Amino acid sequence: MKNLIQIGILTLAIVALIGCSRGRTSEKPPVHLNPNMDTQQKYKPFRESKFFADGSAMRLPVDGTVAQGYLMDNQEYYTGKTGPETYTIANPRPLTTDLLLRGKERFNIYCTPCHGQVGDGKGIIMQYKYPIPPTSMHDERIRQAEDGYLFHVITNGVRNMPSYNHQIPVDDRWAIVAHVRALQEFQNIQLDDIPAEIIGAATK
Repeated sequence: MKNLIQIGILTLAIVALIGCSRGRTSEKPPVHLNPNMDTQQKYKPFRESKFFADGSAMRLPVDGTVAQGYLMDNQEYYTGKTGPETYTIANPRPLTTDLLLRGKERFNIYCTPCHGQVGDGKGIIMQYKYPIPPTSMHDERIRQAEDGYLFHVITNGVRNMPSYNHQIPVDDRWAIVAHVRALQEFQNIQLDDIPAEIIGAATK
């Protein structure tokens, strides 16, 4: 019985000591029962390696490596070009109501501030004394340009127009091209010549 009492007193004393030490700072490192997770054998960026012949721990990707999601195996679709100086003539995406609606939505977000909702180059930016008037989508030069050229300009920019490569995905760039063509058509044909489906998509 005496031994049990002594053990109990000793246990309470240990618990009390542990409780009193909580919240205090210490210069000693914490106790790690499994320290191998803290110090691992691995290479860090720009560190030297004695394993590789060139002494560099950072290795170049294998030739032909493409990051996931970046395999652009269709040159015309991703660049709007068929060659270094030639552009895709026609939009590779089929003309549908959904495509036109998407193109209109994206055009209104990214293009109308400069080019205006009807593409006449009289966007709201002109109210702030913008020094260079934006291009009208109804200029004969733009009307005669290939669809791939319009895609290329959206992707890379031209003159004082910035690139929208990072803001607008490839699919949406082609949708905007389709909407621009619809705006051009509306300026040059009679209402009776426009299919009802396209009218509904453009005016919805």
